[in-house]
Amino acid sequence: MAPIPGSGLAKGLAVTLRTMTRRSVTDQYPETQPDLPPRTRGVIGLFEENCTVCMLCARECPDWCIYIDSHKETVPAATPGGRERSRNVLDRFAIDFSLCMYCGICIEVCPFDALFWSPEFEYAETDIHDLTHERDKLREWMWTVPAPPALDPGAEEPKELSAARKTADKLAAARAEPREEES
Repeated sequence: MAPIPGSGLAKGLAVTLRTMTRRSVTDQYPETQPDLPPRTRGVIGLFEENCTVCMLCARECPDWCIYIDSHKETVPAATPGGRERSRNVLDRFAIDFSLCMYCGICIEVCPFDALFWSPEFEYAETDIHDLTHERDKLREWMWTVPAPPALDPGAEEPKELSAARKTADKLAAARAEPREEES
């Protein structure tokens, strides 16, 4: 059966009329904060203590928007007769959010969990040059990162946690023994 001429126009007008008669729902954004999904990609937070200046994030970034500067520092030997070690010390860690495409590659390749997604999204600037945020600002955003989702209750405990728990129990037992002997 052939379609009736103008039926598509009638359907379109019906949708328009139906939409026009409904009450619109508007979130009053500055007054009420939106409910963001738990894994929202806002900005990148830096946990500076975990950064070893391996430069993987900067090398893998497709936009080259991560700037890292560092210097080598000599660490004295841990034991007498041992040799001195050198380590990288972070001088500058900056991300240019005017170039960033929020792909998350830098977060995925970081082997030391120094970069995290923060749900913070209110960081607009009037000048594009102010969108390059240094490590102090990135550290501030780190504290807005939500906790990771809970583990599956039926899952096996990670071996790192069980090893840490055993070590903590041994230390607690060793500390309790001298107290018992004193009394």
